[in-house]
Order: sequence, then C-alpha cells, then structure tokens
Amino acid sequence: MECVLGVVGRDFAVVAADTSAVQSILVHKTDEDKVMVLDSHKLMGASGEPGDRVQFTEFIQKNLHLYQFRNNIPLSTAATANFTRGELATALRKNPYSVNILLAGFDSDVGASMYYIDYIATFHKIEKGAFGYGSYFCLSLMDKLYRPDMSVEEAVDLVDKCIKEIRLRLVVAPQNFIIKIVDKDGAREYARRADTSNSPSDAATVTA
Repeated sequence: MECVLGVVGRDFAVVAADTSAVQSILVHKTDEDKVMVLDSHKLMGASGEPGDRVQFTEFIQKNLHLYQFRNNIPLSTAATANFTRGELATALRKNPYSVNILLAGFDSDVGASMYYIDYIATFHKIEKGAFGYGSYFCLSLMDKLYRPDMSVEEAVDLVDKCIKEIRLRLVVAPQNFIIKIVDKDGAREYARRADTSNSPSDAATVTA
C-alpha cells in the first residue's frame, strides 16, 4: 500500500511518501524513509519492492557522488533523471528493478523540476504526480487544486489533503508520512505526518 507523491511550486519541489515497510499482511516498521536525498539539491521518492527500492536508490546516489568527485561538478536534475532512466532501461532487459521514482531537484539556471520514471523506464517531466495505491485519490485532487505558482505552504497543504484522502479512502492506509522539500537552499526534511488514531495507547484493554 505504498504512496509517493510530489508537486512543483514557484521555486521549489515537494516530495512526500508513506513510511511503512510492508510485506504481505505484515507491517514490519512505520519509520522507513522512502524519499532519499541524492545530493545537496536533489530528492528521489521511490516505491516498489523493498530490496529493489533500497538497492537502486543507493546505486543512483553513489553514482552521483562519484561523478561529482571525478568531475568536480554535480549532475543537473535533468541529467540525473536521464541517467536514472537509462539504468532502468538497461536493467529491464537483464534483471529488472521493480521500482517507481519521482525525482525532484533544483538547478540555479532552470529552477525546480520533477521527473516521473517508472519500472519500465517510462520517462516524463511533470509538475505533479503520484505512485502507488494512493495515486488513485491524489491525482484527481492535484488536477483540481494544483497551480504552478503555489507557495510552499499551499503545496504542503495540498499534500496534506492528499494524505487525508488516502487515510480516509484506502482500505489499508499507511499510518505515517514524510514530507521533504528542495529549493535554492537545498534538499531537506520539511515535516512528518503521523496518524495517532491507531496508536497502541488507544487500543482497548482486555480484562478477564
């Protein structure tokens, strides 16, 4: 029941994801960070099989670091997206990764941007997007409420509306979400959204 979503605002991009690590009917943990900080000005939100997701996102992160170390200049967001798409396309014909990606970044010359890359290497530059079961509810909200000139507060409010709808509509909804932002000041965690309604303290006590 993974959910990854993102929007591009006036001069920033926001990426949010659930923090549940799930296998079959079991929830193993609720603090898994699925939005990786690739470098100082790039974020990668990923959904998919846990092993593929962790391995592939770390592979991309380390290759970006290696490129910057060798050339003394970081890859742009567009170049990073093309590199990521190329690696998924190559793996598709050998040992494919089951991973879907929203890649967001900020470049001083072009501003904020976001790219949609799925597990079969479909590649699009987008202004808003979502992956996972949550996308069934988020995309319609984004179509109605999104504006390209949104402020940070407005964009986060839209993300909060999406999270609220996921919790309301999805039959087995994730409890917690993490929200990260990238702008001229860099990539960083912005907020966490925890659902306390199902916390252990709220559970009924069974007495003999």
